Amino acid sequence: MQQISPLTVGKSGITNILHKDMLFLRKKNKPLDSLSLSSKAWKKFRKNKIALGSFYFIILIVAVSILGYSITPDSTSDANNQILQLSVKPPGTEVKMLLVKKNREIENTSFFKKMFVGEESQYYYIPLHSYKYEGDNLICELYTGATPNNGPVKKYTLSEIINGSGSSSSKSPEELRTEVEKNNIITKKYLLGTDQEGRDMLSRLMIGSRVSLSVGFIAVIISLIIGILMGATAGYYKGRWDSFVTWLISVVWSLPTLLLVISITLALGKGFWQIFIAVGLTMWIDVARIVRGQVISLREETFIEAGKAMGFSTSRIIFRHILPNITGTITVVAADNFAAAILLEAGLSFLGIGAQPPTASWGSMINANRGFIITDSSYLVFLPGFCLMLLVLAFFLVGNGLRDALDNKSEASQLVGA
Repeated sequence: MQQISPLTVGKSGITNILHKDMLFLRKKNKPLDSLSLSSKAWKKFRKNKIALGSFYFIILIVAVSILGYSITPDSTSDANNQILQLSVKPPGTEVKMLLVKKNREIENTSFFKKMFVGEESQYYYIPLHSYKYEGDNLICELYTGATPNNGPVKKYTLSEIINGSGSSSSKSPEELRTEVEKNNIITKKYLLGTDQEGRDMLSRLMIGSRVSLSVGFIAVIISLIIGILMGATAGYYKGRWDSFVTWLISVVWSLPTLLLVISITLALGKGFWQIFIAVGLTMWIDVARIVRGQVISLREETFIEAGKAMGFSTSRIIFRHILPNITGTITVVAADNFAAAILLEAGLSFLGIGAQPPTASWGSMINANRGFIITDSSYLVFLPGFCLMLLVLAFFLVGNGLRDALDNKSEASQLVGA
C-alpha cells in the first residue's frame, strides 16, 4: 500500500482513508460489529457447542434457583413438608391426599415472598388408601404403603375438613361432599420420589441448587475483589508490598484448602452465611497469584509506558488498560473457583458444618441418605450427587469456552499473518 505521511493529510483526507478502510472491510465480507471484542468473543463462544450448552444449563439452574418456591411442588419453607407415611417412596409414586383445613388462620403470602422464603400450607396433608361417606362424615383408611395396607381408620366431619375442627356449616351433606371432592381430595405425584422424612425429592433438589449457586457466587465475588486488588497492586508496584503479598500467598497456599475452610467455619460458627466468608477467604489466593504474574508481564509493555507518559493515574492504568487485557484469564479462574466453591460447600454440608437442617443442600442430602447407596433406594444419594456433578462440570466447560473465546493473541497472530 502507498505510504502517506500524517503531516500531509488533512481532516478530510483522514476521513476518506477511514471510509476506504470501511469499504475494504465490507468487500472482505467482514461485518463492522466484528471490530467489537465482545461481539467477536460471543461469536467464537457460540461455535463451541459444548460450552454453549453448558452455559444454557447454568442459566436454567439459575432460573430455577431464583424462582424457587414459586415453581416447586412443595412450596413450604425449605421444602420441608414431612409426611412420614410416605418415607422413601420410589419416583413416580402417586398418593391420594386429604387436605384438612388448619384451625388457625394462615396469612396470605405475596408472590415475591413466596418465591424467596416459601409459604406455610393452609392444610394438613393426610395420605389416604380408601375412603367413604357416611352422612356428613368421611371415613378414611389411612395410607401405610404396606401390602396389604391395613391402615388405621379415622373419621372426619365434612365441615371440619373444609373449615377446620370445631366448625359447622349450613350446607347440605351433598353440597359438602361435592366441595370436599373438588377441593380437599387430590392425587399428589412425586416425580422423583420421597426421602426418609417423606419430603418431595424434586422440591428439595430445586431448592438445593439455590444454596450451591449462592455460596459459589458470593465466594467468587469475595475472592475476585481481594485477589484482583492484591495481585494487581503487588505486580504493578513491586517492592516491599509485592514481597509481603508473595509471602502471604505462599503461606496460605501451603495450607490444605479444606482444612483452612473448616478452621474458618469453626471459628465463625456453623451456618449458611458463614460458608460465604469461609470459602471466599480461601479462594483469593489463585486469583491474586495469577493476576500478579499477568500484571508483571504487562507493566513493561509500550502502551503502559505511553499511559504513564500521558500522565494517567495508576488506578486508570490498572483498571482500564491492564485488567481488560487479562479478562480471559480472570474469567477462567473465576469459573474454576465457582465450581470449587460449590464442591467445598457440598463437602462442608456433608460433614455437618455447612448449611444446617432443614435447609436443603445437596451435600447434606447425600450425607443423610448415604445408607441407601447399596439398596433399591440408591437414587436418594445419586440424584443430588448427579446434580452436583453436572453443575460443576458445566462451570468448567463454560470457563474453558470463555478462555478460548477471549484469547486475543491467536486473533492477533492471524491478523499479522494476513
